[in-house]
Amino acid sequence: MASPAVADFSQDTWWIWVIKAVFIVVFLIFSVIFALWFERRLIARMQNRLGPNTVGPFGLLQSFPDAIKLLFKEDFFLKGADKVVYFIAPAVSALCAFTLMAVIPMGPSVSMFGHVTPLQLADSPVAMLFVLAVAALGEYGLVLGGWSAKSTLPLYGSVRSATQMISYELAQGLSLVTIFVVNQTMATSGIISSQQSLWNIFILAPAFLVYFVTMFGEANRLPFDLPEAEGEIVAGPHVEYSSMKFGWYYLSEYINMLNLSMLATTLFFGGWRAGPLVTWIYSLWGGDPNVGWIPMLWFIFKVWVFMAVFVWVRGTALRFRYDQFMKLGWKGLIPSALIWLSIVMIVIGVNMVYPINVTNVLVILSTGFALIMLIWALGDDSVKPTQAELIAAREREDFDGFENGYPVPPLPGQHLPPSPRVQRKVAYVPSPSETEETENV
Repeated sequence: MASPAVADFSQDTWWIWVIKAVFIVVFLIFSVIFALWFERRLIARMQNRLGPNTVGPFGLLQSFPDAIKLLFKEDFFLKGADKVVYFIAPAVSALCAFTLMAVIPMGPSVSMFGHVTPLQLADSPVAMLFVLAVAALGEYGLVLGGWSAKSTLPLYGSVRSATQMISYELAQGLSLVTIFVVNQTMATSGIISSQQSLWNIFILAPAFLVYFVTMFGEANRLPFDLPEAEGEIVAGPHVEYSSMKFGWYYLSEYINMLNLSMLATTLFFGGWRAGPLVTWIYSLWGGDPNVGWIPMLWFIFKVWVFMAVFVWVRGTALRFRYDQFMKLGWKGLIPSALIWLSIVMIVIGVNMVYPINVTNVLVILSTGFALIMLIWALGDDSVKPTQAELIAAREREDFDGFENGYPVPPLPGQHLPPSPRVQRKVAYVPSPSETEETENV
């Protein structure tokens, strides 16, 4: 297998770097502004509401007054906080979120003011290691922000964020190793180049399923928004932040959604490359959808499909319980990623001894293992009891309001036992002397 082509930056100058860097910052900020409107409108449609529809056409300008209001809100510093860390933590999250897009290719090489340059700020033979390192560093913004506030609920959120980072970044990293092995590169432009004939989603579907689940854990979005669970710890690590210090956290969350969507597009769906069907349709007119500036539109379209999935899941899924969340990570995703990595390494090893068609073998194994993962995750609905059977079974069981030592609300069919205070009151029988004293009074 030939080594994939890597982007050529030999004609870049300092002012081209500045243009690209400014474009990345502006693109991310305006994408977040649009994402706020997009999320509110899409969830409103799911819930049979209108959503923002007053400020600007279709409510498109609603995010601007919201941002201005956040800028002018009262800012404060906690008296007991570690002031240096408390101030730096939001900047760490925001800076890491803005930095990650630097190595994401948005298109092929184009002519820019007489210079041929890739639509990418930078690349490296180990660009994906840079991505993983920056993503991990960004989580420290939440951890340090919750810890530095010296407050109980933010500390709970920061601890949850740390455990979530360890559990889900480990599974995500294992899923990405298979991409590096099969594509023989860790450069993002090289990974896109290796998908010229077939996207990685068809070769490494199990790795995509693991990455897809960990996306929500990395972005702290439903159903994995445990660090910010409103019903339990108010808002997690940024409870004690206001004005733009809170705004940096808010901005970094949506930028991370965009970054994760860009990575999914780059690693599994060919990046800026159009699909085989679109390429064939273009070829009928003698055109090529993978040259010039048009591929940037394909890239943005794919990214916003993933953004729509983020919103769709938020509008439909419920938050996981913390023990369910950790069980899925350590007993589901990490073993699945390890097994798939072992399968890929075995296929590569066999190919080194007895040459085989690695792509065809991986497509077959990928389809089978992905089906096994989906069956395990979804379970067999045919053997699950109906709602009426569940309620009848619960009515026959004793329920005391605690499960494994944790207080839980009753489910349909379960009833809390009477209060001990009420039981003592019913069982109490006054003595004759107490009755006589009551009558005398």
